[in-house]
Amino acid sequence: MFKRRNKRSWARIAREAVYPRGGWTRAFHYVKHRVRRLPDRPERIARGIAAGVFVCFTPLYGLHFVSAYIIAKLMRGNGLAALLATFFGNPLTFPVIATISLQLGRWMVGTGRAEHHRTIFQKFGWAARDLQNNLMALFSARDAHWGGLAIFYRDVFLPYLIGGLIPGIIAGLLAYYFSMPLIAAYQNRRKGLLAKKIAELGRKAGQKKKSGQRQS
Repeated sequence: MFKRRNKRSWARIAREAVYPRGGWTRAFHYVKHRVRRLPDRPERIARGIAAGVFVCFTPLYGLHFVSAYIIAKLMRGNGLAALLATFFGNPLTFPVIATISLQLGRWMVGTGRAEHHRTIFQKFGWAARDLQNNLMALFSARDAHWGGLAIFYRDVFLPYLIGGLIPGIIAGLLAYYFSMPLIAAYQNRRKGLLAKKIAELGRKAGQKKKSGQRQS
């Protein structure tokens, strides 16, 4: 019942992951609309948004949804709002987020320039090679290798993790304080419109009842 009539190809899935159908503007407005209509208190929704934005500054790619949900629950925030807020991290913002987090993290950790003479893509490649080799070593006589993973952890993952904490907390707090009054105002407006609509329906029902009594 919920399956697509026309299945998407892998190329289309990859393309829409980078540039969604309808563009990023449409995707942003869709997420904003869903967040505003969540049935929860503004402060809980805002805490969920803060959790989702914060997680975008961590190197836990592939685990952002799970991490955002857990953090939101620990903060007594809305889990669905946290999942939607991870939209903050996308192919347009991740290069900026990664650059800020890595540079700040390397400064905080105090790693020297000599350790960064290789590109980040080479270090990703070394880590992926070690992961593949070590996975095969579980089922064969191969020896496990940890050199590439150690370099990746020291030069990329750890600085990214530490360096992303400060900008992540700042971005999360800004998201919280900006989103809460906006959500509260939207919910109050919806309540006012709903009350007005109910009053209008009641008035029409009263008029119809009076009209029926006169005719009888």
